[in-house]
Amino acid sequence: MKQPAICENHLYSKAYAGGKKSVQRDVVVYVLRDKAAYRIAKARRDRARVNRVGLAVRKNVGGAVRRNRVKRVLREAYRLCADRLSIRTGYLIVLVARPRALDASSLQLACQLESAFDALGLLS
Repeated sequence: MKQPAICENHLYSKAYAGGKKSVQRDVVVYVLRDKAAYRIAKARRDRARVNRVGLAVRKNVGGAVRRNRVKRVLREAYRLCADRLSIRTGYLIVLVARPRALDASSLQLACQLESAFDALGLLS
């Protein structure tokens, strides 16, 4: 199933300002409890709480083609982590790619995300 995305700018700002942060080699992860998680779960068919994920890739990573590639690889890395691990739900998760992420594979990023989620206490 498709992962719900963070679409509003104010949610990114809240995650940056008030969330917990874990810095890895290729990615920075911000996590904040989602106050709208109950409302979103109520609107879903399965009534399950989910994490909303946002991706941020700055222009110093490269041109548009390279930034979009990094986004695709980050989405796949998160999907691999979510399938393999039991991540606690009801959070806003912002993944910020660093310039070194351009050369990383999805498996390398998945390992880094796993250690970041462990450091942030998201693994149950």
